[in-house]
Amino acid sequence: MHPAWSVEQLEVWLAAVRVDPSIFDLRPDYCAGLMVVSGIGSGPSDVDSNRWLDQAASCHIDLDDEHLEQWRDAYRSFGAKPNRTRVSADALSRRAGKTGLPRINKVTDIYNAISVLQRIPIGVEDLDAYVGPARLDRASGNEPFDTNNDGEPVIERPEPGEPIWRDDTGVTCRRWNWRQTNRTAITDTTASALFIVDALGDNAQQRAATAIEALRHALADDSPSAIMFITAAG
Repeated sequence: MHPAWSVEQLEVWLAAVRVDPSIFDLRPDYCAGLMVVSGIGSGPSDVDSNRWLDQAASCHIDLDDEHLEQWRDAYRSFGAKPNRTRVSADALSRRAGKTGLPRINKVTDIYNAISVLQRIPIGVEDLDAYVGPARLDRASGNEPFDTNNDGEPVIERPEPGEPIWRDDTGVTCRRWNWRQTNRTAITDTTASALFIVDALGDNAQQRAATAIEALRHALADDSPSAIMFITAAG
């Protein structure tokens, strides 16, 4: 198990996260809300996380939400087809409105539910699995992406020019917020995590801050001794 992160280590790591200027060439209105947490209370789905999922499943699902539409336009701007590779919040909202969201683990359940409730893409990564800081860049097409195909682990490559979150080893999330890698996925034993909230539009900073605050409250209720740091990029 990775040793707990100190306050200083979390501050230094978070300060090193970068968004490449080429991302703002695509969307000048982009903003990332970032939060790192050490001492998170991970584990299997429980009563509290089920309550979050039930709330998401019972809310009004507006697939024509302005923020989702802005993300579909952002996907088109780098050549993706949003009806085939859906923005994460769009895919989750559709699932919540039909069959409900899956029970995965406490942390994943909570951030998936908040993503649906606020119509905003949220990604969470195992901080201990990172090699170097996170950064959002446009892919060269050579970066490795660990994923599954028909249940088997495979290494794929992103399309040149697509936005990718990455570390020193390879891609951690493709197409901004479409699909996360296996390597940094949250598990029942995750102890430290990076939360990424992607927002667009004139109120992007406020939208990201609202989602981060909801995450902070939810995690603080479950893990009152966790250390958390929050910042924004963009």
